[in-house]
Amino acid sequence: MEWLRNSLIVLSITPVLPFLLVYFISVAMGRDKKPALQLAMDVTTVFLLFSVSALFNIIFHSGFGFYLILLLVLIAAGLIGGAQNRLKGKVDGKRLLRAVWRLGFLFMGTGYVVFMVVGMIKYILKVMS
Repeated sequence: MEWLRNSLIVLSITPVLPFLLVYFISVAMGRDKKPALQLAMDVTTVFLLFSVSALFNIIFHSGFGFYLILLLVLIAAGLIGGAQNRLKGKVDGKRLLRAVWRLGFLFMGTGYVVFMVVGMIKYILKVMS
């Protein structure tokens, strides 16, 4: 059980690894590239959630990172659901979930890169002083 815990920690620290693993395994199993990419994005979003929230907590000395991301996801779901309701008169839950999840990948992927760079700069400045 310890190996599973350690594996999840490593994959959360480096969310690029699960993305590449899922993508290449999916392509090797005969799936087309676009569905393989979408599956890799969907799986990686879980790891990005934990990684970005941990980086936020470290950089800002807070314990609010996970809840902030969860709040932003809920707000995005409300806005997208409201737009769906206005345009089509009903909310398609599957499409709503997929849209929010993929937008989460986009924004958390960007947040991961930004927080990693900020964290490294902050660490280097701390070590140099």
